[in-house]
Amino acid sequence: MTQTQLTANEEKLAQALYQAYTSQVALDMAEWEDLVQDDAAAYRVQARLMDLKGQQVGGYKVSLTSQQTQDMFDSKEPLFGAQVAQHFVPSPAKLSLKHDLMDPLAEVELVFKAKEPLLPTDTLADLARKTTVAPGVEVPDARFSDWFPSLSKYLVMADAAVGGYVVYGTERETNDFSMSDLTEVTTTLSHDGQEVAQGSSAEVLGNPLNSLQWLVKKLAEQGKELSAGQRVSSGTFLLPPHLTAGEWQASFNHGFSDVTLTVE
Repeated sequence: MTQTQLTANEEKLAQALYQAYTSQVALDMAEWEDLVQDDAAAYRVQARLMDLKGQQVGGYKVSLTSQQTQDMFDSKEPLFGAQVAQHFVPSPAKLSLKHDLMDPLAEVELVFKAKEPLLPTDTLADLARKTTVAPGVEVPDARFSDWFPSLSKYLVMADAAVGGYVVYGTERETNDFSMSDLTEVTTTLSHDGQEVAQGSSAEVLGNPLNSLQWLVKKLAEQGKELSAGQRVSSGTFLLPPHLTAGEWQASFNHGFSDVTLTVE
């Protein structure tokens, strides 16, 4: 079954997700959780949702990149969501709980940007050579009320991996870092000057480049390519807290810039 051959229920869900996206009126997940029952159906709905948005795809986010989050959502592998270009924003950034978001979380990640097309045959060394990397704060946000952590994996996938915004810091050549450096990036996430959480890049499949490689291969299975200029938010270092009003900052080692986000 191709992307355009959705079942009636899949089309119904895609339309409902698009309506929630545009109106910011959340859906009740209990009313929708039985409409998609496998990965293929969920990704078909996601593809249709992106078609309905009618906006340039700026890249992707990868979710469920730690054993803890895979266990929470009863999954054996990560999942991905396409993200519109205008939702990748440079730090410092400002977002509104009233106008931009519905029920957001705060995740800390590394964000890669392709300098040329990335291929499923690329090694980790190839991917490092062909990308830049930046520190990031990803803001997952679902079209369902009270969604975390009880939303089903398939609804997460259908809802573009509950994509919200990705705030990224200063971009550097990924090759500036050794493979061991990329496994040892640490972060402290603070809210209004108070530490909220700490995390490590080792939580992201051992090395965030593994997450990027997984995505490139998964996209290829669906006949898609990660193109030059597209970004990838590669997976969270920590279990995300809810994003609330105030000043958020993620600080990193290895010379990465801070990432700051004001939430009103």
